Amino acid sequence: MAADAPEFDPTEHPHRRYNPLLGEHILVSPHRTKRPWLGQVDPPATEKLQEYDPKCYLCPGNSRSSGEVLPQYTETLTFPNDFPAILDGPLPAAPAPPHPLLTAEPVQGGCDVVIFHPRHDLTLALLTVGEIEKIIVEWTRIYVKRGMHPEVKYVQIFENKGAIMGCSNPHPHGQVWSLSSIPQIPATELSNLVKYSLGAPADPPSGAPLGDQGKPCMLCEYAHFERGAKERVVFEEGPWVAIVPWWAVWPFEVMLVPTNRHITSLLDLTPDERNTFAKALSRLTKKYDNLFRCSFAYSMGIHQRPTPTQLDEAGEAAHLHLHFDPPLLRSASVRKFLVGFELMAEAQRDLTPEQAAKRLRELPEVHYLDEESK
Repeated sequence: MAADAPEFDPTEHPHRRYNPLLGEHILVSPHRTKRPWLGQVDPPATEKLQEYDPKCYLCPGNSRSSGEVLPQYTETLTFPNDFPAILDGPLPAAPAPPHPLLTAEPVQGGCDVVIFHPRHDLTLALLTVGEIEKIIVEWTRIYVKRGMHPEVKYVQIFENKGAIMGCSNPHPHGQVWSLSSIPQIPATELSNLVKYSLGAPADPPSGAPLGDQGKPCMLCEYAHFERGAKERVVFEEGPWVAIVPWWAVWPFEVMLVPTNRHITSLLDLTPDERNTFAKALSRLTKKYDNLFRCSFAYSMGIHQRPTPTQLDEAGEAAHLHLHFDPPLLRSASVRKFLVGFELMAEAQRDLTPEQAAKRLRELPEVHYLDEESK
């Protein structure tokens, strides 16, 4: 290092961080938080919704887009998506490729819609812990039901919340896509988890729990370290820790990970672990809403053992965790765009993960709407 070089400051100096789950880098440019913004401003999600919307195709007793009438349900409800991205099989074989670089393969499976609650105006942040726990039970049921099908190789549970995340209906709901192949992102995660379990020391010096068959687990090790370091921890709830990961791409991205033991899927959760999971989801979504005092948009996905029946190295190395990828950056109206350098080179962020974690950590856990109603 040159004698006149300044001491490295991660809150001021650009640097790259490595994501071992995906094998990718991200450029962190913290000095850019000072730049003025004259770009797109989206309307904040502050509209007050009705408890029941007669035009909503997810409200109890209303007609779905298929014309089928929904029952007068009182809690979670699941039905097949009327416009599924994946069709049930069997499907015809793909034709021979015209060139080795131009291959295709059929994908079959199914898509489900999971309605979280009959009330049109509620979100996870406004549901009770008991109501969220019922959603977790339903996620687990669908994971088992779809994952036991011999043609299904992967079950992806996710939620898109907010119009700016492409959500076509504000009624609280998520989706489950079940596929005959493992999609790219979870496949990459699983591959790197397997490599870590085979290559890391069998006795981690940190004391983190070991995975199945006594093998080390990358996420057990990582979450255990973060829980001790605390710098990127938003909160802890029982065995669960909410972390803005070292390699976070989105401004207020969070991973929710169980740290008490190696848990491969929702199916492995004990009743107490499921209850604290529901509490953690409630706390995190409240903090998100409180950040900019709006119904905070995000995409959330659960990564776990691909199916309950996958018992190979990838299934054993899988560690249950959730990704929350929210787009909002500076306010309820300004979001981050993945464009330019991010599309052509590598991911980039301005606010450091440590700064984001501190902001989320210091937010109240009473929802701002409950405070306003007092």
